[in-house]
Formats: sequence, C-alpha cells, structure tokens
Amino acid sequence: MSGETRYADWIAVDWGASRIRAWAMRGREAVAGTETAAMDLDREGFEEVLVNLLDPWLGKEPTDVLVGGLGTARFDLAARDAPVPAKPLAAGLALATTSDPRLAVRVIPGLQQSSPADVMHGDTTRIAGVLAAEPDFDGVICLAGAHSRWARVSAGEVVSFRSFMTVELLELLAASSALSGSIGDGWDEGAFVAAVSDAMSRPEALAARLFSIRAEALIDGLSGDAARAQLTGYLIGAELAAARPYWLGQKVLVVGPQPYLDAYMSALSAQGAAPIAGDETASILAGLSAAYETEKELAP
Repeated sequence: MSGETRYADWIAVDWGASRIRAWAMRGREAVAGTETAAMDLDREGFEEVLVNLLDPWLGKEPTDVLVGGLGTARFDLAARDAPVPAKPLAAGLALATTSDPRLAVRVIPGLQQSSPADVMHGDTTRIAGVLAAEPDFDGVICLAGAHSRWARVSAGEVVSFRSFMTVELLELLAASSALSGSIGDGWDEGAFVAAVSDAMSRPEALAARLFSIRAEALIDGLSGDAARAQLTGYLIGAELAAARPYWLGQKVLVVGPQPYLDAYMSALSAQGAAPIAGDETASILAGLSAAYETEKELAP
C-alpha cells in the first residue's frame, strides 16, 4: 500500500458468518479493502484477528474501528439490541474493550424481536445502508446470506423480520450428509426453478424431497450440477413458502453476495414477484458510514 493510503481516517469492518471484510475509509470513501475467513472467537481472539487484518492501516494514535455483524452475546451486548419496531441503528454503538492502543473499537448492536423470537446483527448495517440511499423505502428487504432475513421496513424503521438458516443448511448438507457424494460444483437453472416450485407447493415433503436427490443420482444418474441446483431450490422454496407474507404483493429488494443473490432473485421471479437487486458492499459501507457519522455527531 502506498504511503498516501497507509493510514485510514477510520476503518469499517463487516464481521460476517463466513468472512470478515474491512475497508480503510476516508470519509465515506473506501480507499483500500481486505478480508479473511470468519471464525468463532472469544474476546482475545477477536482482537488478534482485528490487529492482523488492520495492521497496515493503523498509525501510532488510536484509529476508530466500527464493527458490524459481530454477535453481541459474546461481548455482553445483547441487552443493547433494540426491540422492533425500531430504526436499524437505534441502539447506538457499544465500546469493545481492547488492549492494543492503536484500536478504538465500537460494535453496532442489533435488533431483536420477541414474537416470534428472532435477532439480527450485521444485517442492521445493510438495512441502514439501503435507507441511507433511499430514505423513503417502504417494502421488504430480503437479506440473502448464511442466515437469510426478510425485514419489513416502513417509515425508516424495521417493523418486523424473520430469519432462516437456509444457506447454512445447504452448505452442511452438501458437505457432510448422505447427499454429499451427489452434489457437484456447477449449476442447472432449470432444475433449480423446478425444485423451488415443487417445495413451495408441498413444503411438508421437504425431507423426502431432499433424499430423492440421492436416489435420483443413484438410479437415474442425476448430474452433480443438477443435484446442487435441486438441493438449493428445495431449501429456498421451503423458505419462500414460509416467508410468503413478507414478499407476496410487496416491493422486494434483495441484498446479498453471489451466488445467493442470483438464486433468490431467480426463485422470486419464478413465483411472479418483481424483486430488485441491491449492491451488498455499497449497502454495508453506507450503513457503517451512517453509524460512524451519527456517533461523531453525538460525541461531546
């Protein structure tokens, strides 16, 4: 990195379930970025990962580091999660104690819902970023990822939301279940769309449909690409069936990484919805920037 961009005004961190991304920020502009695989850590491990990841951007004086997505329970911040309905950044920021004097780390608490019981953390920054770009957004945001979420947003607030472990289940089943030997790395769009529709019409048959992937591979030579597409389609179709009140007849914005963004867009479109694709990185940076600027305005 050149001397011109070595030190950041502040650092934005998105601590996801599968990866940790960080950006050196000059105001609202990201001048450099880096990432590493996510891991389950305690407090001490959390600081070590941050230091290793951010070291090129740290000077002698403390640098503000804003972290979104980190589960609050490990840092005794669960009580800071704001109950919905609430603005995505309603809980403010929480100071995370660190020993390295170059770090001034603040964590964004999340949102919680009592009935049905649910919590979200990193997705609050994505929603805040959407609202920063479109303050009058009124509709549903589908946040695709390891844990997908459907959030009903109106008047700048998250009114309600529902979380699903769809992608995490997909990855577990593909890697370490009876299906693992049948799942390839490619894709079959036709098989995916058919599986989505099948799961939506009979979500109660999901477990049987999943085993049929293995049987079809053994009996009929189902390709690995089609098997992956079917597995993904059955799981996302079951999710769409459960989340129908969120997306049916609603304005739906889908935000998430590839290939999951395309999968949710395709599944919704096949059901007659008209989803809009959002830019995940832009939403994350806009949300973290909004939180940082609000914190600075409130600082004495």
